[in-house]
Amino acid sequence: MSENKRTCLYDRHVRAGALMSPFGGFDMPIQYEGITEEHQAVRTACGVFDVSHMGEVNISGPQAEEYVNHIFTNDVAGAPVGQIFYGMMLHPHGGTVDDLLVYKRGDDNFLLVINASNIDKDVAWIERNAEGYDVEVVNLSDDLSELAVQGPDSEAVMQQVLGINCADLKFYTFREEMLDGVHILVSRTGYTGEDGFEIYAPHEAITDMWDALMESGRVAPCGLGCRDTLRFEVGLPLYGDELADDITPVEAGLSMFVKFDKPEFIGREAVARQKTEGVSRRIVGLELADRAIPRHGYEVLTPDGKVVGHVTTGYRGISVDRSIAMAMVETPYAAKDTELLVQIRRKQFPARVTAKKFYKKSYKK
Repeated sequence: MSENKRTCLYDRHVRAGALMSPFGGFDMPIQYEGITEEHQAVRTACGVFDVSHMGEVNISGPQAEEYVNHIFTNDVAGAPVGQIFYGMMLHPHGGTVDDLLVYKRGDDNFLLVINASNIDKDVAWIERNAEGYDVEVVNLSDDLSELAVQGPDSEAVMQQVLGINCADLKFYTFREEMLDGVHILVSRTGYTGEDGFEIYAPHEAITDMWDALMESGRVAPCGLGCRDTLRFEVGLPLYGDELADDITPVEAGLSMFVKFDKPEFIGREAVARQKTEGVSRRIVGLELADRAIPRHGYEVLTPDGKVVGHVTTGYRGISVDRSIAMAMVETPYAAKDTELLVQIRRKQFPARVTAKKFYKKSYKK
């Protein structure tokens, strides 16, 4: 069995006493002080995440825009340089290869940011489907590292600690610039529901930034534990939970990121049919009447005991102090306020279908 990869910040995480655990093929920090404390730091001030495990693939060439639109559900055609798009790459049957961000670097140059656990699969899929297109596909995943600076104080921290002026960046836009002689890419994006930024740069530059941020005393180092609780509370999906090879964006409630008016993209026919005819199951929110905590995979049942789905993500919400979950359930039981049960070990707990967003996002538009 191969060993897990390590990011350029691995030694710093260990020295700081982080709880390390495998994630997406990497040894990653799960928590430092604690998930609750780190979660609240992001909601109220500023937290910093090592997200260098994420993958980056550059697509360039005369047909780059045409090709990206061929493999991506959102529509990048005619967009301004500096725009970012969220969407999915799909199998022909409509299942999700991965969800990703696409950065438009130029009219013929795009950066795709993909999930760590899918890097090898995604790169092979992208290269295979590029046949016949005049494009160059370059996997940059081993050459770049990434920090996420998140929270209401993130803009001030970026400017005052790192010297990166970013007040003019709007949500889902980015800029490339030189910082101390090093090329970096800075975007106003994140995975927490709070205002924040993500920085892509060579490994040494990222370690220098991490050190400066930690020495400033103005940020909390955060692990992937609270990254999950933060994204979950605001209804953001995680690949492997709310999206997967066998889960379509229509089933996941993400049709807004699928542009059906595009002439074609891989999987379009399948998801268009689902959009027209409906689906047999959907991702919904659940709120439990008890303090018991639902976990991934737990069964969801009707009051008379029929199994109609399963939990995809569940926690005791940190910002909302309720036992909440996202779950895949059969469509007849997906309507808001439907009464259901969640099987937690040997007991069944009452639950009610709700919206998937349990906490209001605080993005800066």
